[in-house]
Amino acid sequence: MTLKKSMDIRNIAIIAHVDHGKTTLVDGILKATGQINQKEDRERVMDSMDLERERGITIRAKNASVFYQGNKINIIDTPGHADFGGEVERVLGMADCCLLLVDAVEGPMPQTRFVLDKSLRMGHRPILVINKIDRDFAAPDKVIDKVFDLFDELGATPEQMDFPIVYCSAKSGFASTELARAGKEDKDLLPLIDVIVKHVPVASGNADGALQMQVMNLDYDDYMGRVGIGRIFRGTIRKNQAVECAGEGGTKKGKITKILGFEGMDRIELQEAVAGDIVGITGLEELAIGDTIGAEGNVEMRAPIRVDEPTVSMFFLVNDSPFAGKEGKFVTTRQIRDRLFRETLTNVAMRVLEDPERKDRFQVQGRGDLHLSVLVETMRREGYELQVSRPEVILKKDEQGRRTEPYEQLIIDLPEEFSGTIIQELNRRKGEMVAMETSVHGTTRIEYVIPTRGLIGFRSFLITESRGSAAVTSVFLKYDLYAGPIQGRKNGALISMEQGVAVPYALWAIQERGVLFVPPGIQVYKGMVLGECSRENDLEVNPCKEKKLTNVRASGSDEAVRLVPPRQLTLEQCIEFIDDDELVEITPKSLRIRKKFLDPNERKKMAKAAAL
Repeated sequence: MTLKKSMDIRNIAIIAHVDHGKTTLVDGILKATGQINQKEDRERVMDSMDLERERGITIRAKNASVFYQGNKINIIDTPGHADFGGEVERVLGMADCCLLLVDAVEGPMPQTRFVLDKSLRMGHRPILVINKIDRDFAAPDKVIDKVFDLFDELGATPEQMDFPIVYCSAKSGFASTELARAGKEDKDLLPLIDVIVKHVPVASGNADGALQMQVMNLDYDDYMGRVGIGRIFRGTIRKNQAVECAGEGGTKKGKITKILGFEGMDRIELQEAVAGDIVGITGLEELAIGDTIGAEGNVEMRAPIRVDEPTVSMFFLVNDSPFAGKEGKFVTTRQIRDRLFRETLTNVAMRVLEDPERKDRFQVQGRGDLHLSVLVETMRREGYELQVSRPEVILKKDEQGRRTEPYEQLIIDLPEEFSGTIIQELNRRKGEMVAMETSVHGTTRIEYVIPTRGLIGFRSFLITESRGSAAVTSVFLKYDLYAGPIQGRKNGALISMEQGVAVPYALWAIQERGVLFVPPGIQVYKGMVLGECSRENDLEVNPCKEKKLTNVRASGSDEAVRLVPPRQLTLEQCIEFIDDDELVEITPKSLRIRKKFLDPNERKKMAKAAAL
């Protein structure tokens, strides 16, 4: 089914804080309109990436369409995590309205404020959806009051403040405009879709005017090549049409080979598409996000897409450890360079800078350590082998020439008994408490303004100290004056002084000195970090030392070797753990922490030079 009248098209984006149920709601809408089977077992069908399904978060913005009562509704599912805010900023331009999804227990959170601000500035009149109303301790009335306050703080117009309210449970599959009817008389999501049809304006644009389409997302197909996804703001685009593409890189001519429309989760080939619709096009291999496509010789360029600047950077290096090249498929400088610059074509919030001093090192800038670690994990799964440094914040100078750094708004929900330790640690990291409240169900909410530097390595500490019971979220707030030095990792590292196979007898003696990261039987090399030392200083140990058989006197007098299970670190935990003089070696099969300088004499020499 394809529609050719712009009168039938409505474009809507779903925005919310992470884990408030955006993708689950899209699933429910697709099922309610018959676009996917009601008995579909798989959850979050919009999460197409392996990393999205594993982590339970949305990383890339995606499109779907539903047909309802003669209307085509284009739905844009957006990420909820602050690190992927660049995805939200660029795709909101395709929508005419947004569904603001808010948890009935948690209420508006930092990322809610961030994405709502972007939407209000574009002139959208949001629809408020109170989700998870069937949760224990749900308080929809209090949440609505907080949302009104948030709209007021963000300077919403009276028209934007007059938003419709829908109460729903995306997981249970029901919605209603009246709280008393939700889940009782209204037992499906059709009331929500009715509100969308009534409230969302019909997509504007003159179908008979000169073609104007802006690319706001990029995809790649092995058979069709690069796919540019965007909205047609004016005119009609046709298959095999000669077009001109204008962007910051100049003007290029080409021909549209295919037009791809969205029907449910599927892409269908169209002969033409009209103003107001969201489609994908192929045939233009040098497309970039923000480019405007028009008729040949008559292209009117739209304003380029701007996103907030990166706040965190990390160095990506070619792997030069003793085990380099054994496990990876792509290991050279050229292969890593090409992959990083290819990422910037679709990831507009990321920057890649070449190091003029070292050709094997690249500075990658992003919106947070999660933003960068997802890229690292993606490259690892593609077969790349590389090393990365500790994340660093990007410092700037203000108008008076003073040094400034990024600050974030941090909110932590945790049991009350753990709050004292967490507050003490946040204060040590130069954080400033803004608010603190304890809910009726025994959870304490702490709100801080803290330098982004202070959050590097904090999540691992929080998980350990709260026994995994804390929920943390943060969002970029502002650039402000440099807060001064923040002490890094308190403990030193256990460093291997030999290359070989780690043996149980040696690790048994080493484990008294700290916490091990490696099990027995794996290959280690000189300068590799084996674990965390119990003291502040680094300690060199020999994990390959075997017990001499001449020391065995009798079978009954030998002490049994009992090893504590090692702490297996994930990629994010490795990146959070390392200090300035360490790197994480990443291969498709292994994660290793190492010193930048493997030779101990060279480490001492560099430490003396840094102290001068």
